[in-house]
Amino acid sequence: MDTVAVLASMIGLTPREGATRFAAAGIPIFPCKPAQKRPLTEHGFHDATTDAEQVGRWWTQWPQANIGMPTGHASGLEVVDVDVHGRVRGFAAFELARREGLADRWQALVKTASGGMHAYYPADPDRAQPSWQAARSGIDFRGEGGYVIVPPSLVLFEGNRSAYELIGTGRSEAVPIDGAALRAFLDPKPAPVSTMTTNALRDVDVERIAAWLATRPEGERNRALYWAACRLAENGVTDESARTVLGPAAEHAGLGQSEVLTTIRSAYRTVAAPTSPFHSRGAQAVAHPINGQVIS
Repeated sequence: MDTVAVLASMIGLTPREGATRFAAAGIPIFPCKPAQKRPLTEHGFHDATTDAEQVGRWWTQWPQANIGMPTGHASGLEVVDVDVHGRVRGFAAFELARREGLADRWQALVKTASGGMHAYYPADPDRAQPSWQAARSGIDFRGEGGYVIVPPSLVLFEGNRSAYELIGTGRSEAVPIDGAALRAFLDPKPAPVSTMTTNALRDVDVERIAAWLATRPEGERNRALYWAACRLAENGVTDESARTVLGPAAEHAGLGQSEVLTTIRSAYRTVAAPTSPFHSRGAQAVAHPINGQVIS
């Protein structure tokens, strides 16, 4: 199955024509309400099929129905959903995950109705991965037990009907994504409270660092947060405590919650890596003044 070719062929097709083409390509589908994402069939994505006659009956009954596709083993595809909703913008978190090598080998990229994105990956036939959400990062994962709306579907968003459409393809051979590793990166479990946390916080004068971070201008905010999180990590402060004390300061400076979370996580991963460039330079890669002093 050439997923990219199927998605590319949807341009200009009606929902019925698109549904017929998905079924012919061996990709199970089911109808959803016109301009919506809710299934029209009794059992939702569990009713998905590649049977041409059944697909024909559905779209004869509902000619404007959107097309739903189950994810996971049913379709052989898993999807990372980059959400755009209100203040939540998942693109920053997705880019950080891509830089970590956790999400960079996709098959196809599809624009969603909200202006977000679906990144398609081949499912590993030997590993079932459940769907999950990392709401603060603006990222959802659609694997077993999930489904997505596919082109050429149209969904009503902010009063307008917006189309799902192919916007990009992978530059190299696509590989299955490790959903558990991606979730751990985007939404890490709180670390156990350490008995040395109180002393560590006092040693690095976290209140001064947080106050300085809160005043960083645009263009410096992310780098400043990364530097501050590295300082706390080196002094034994748990990542949970770092999020508690640095998060509000970073948000005051203008960073979104998802960017704060992923930047702090990246800093802690860097400090924990024994061969990282950060360690090899003696932890003096960046120095910033706080109240006229240079802290390194």
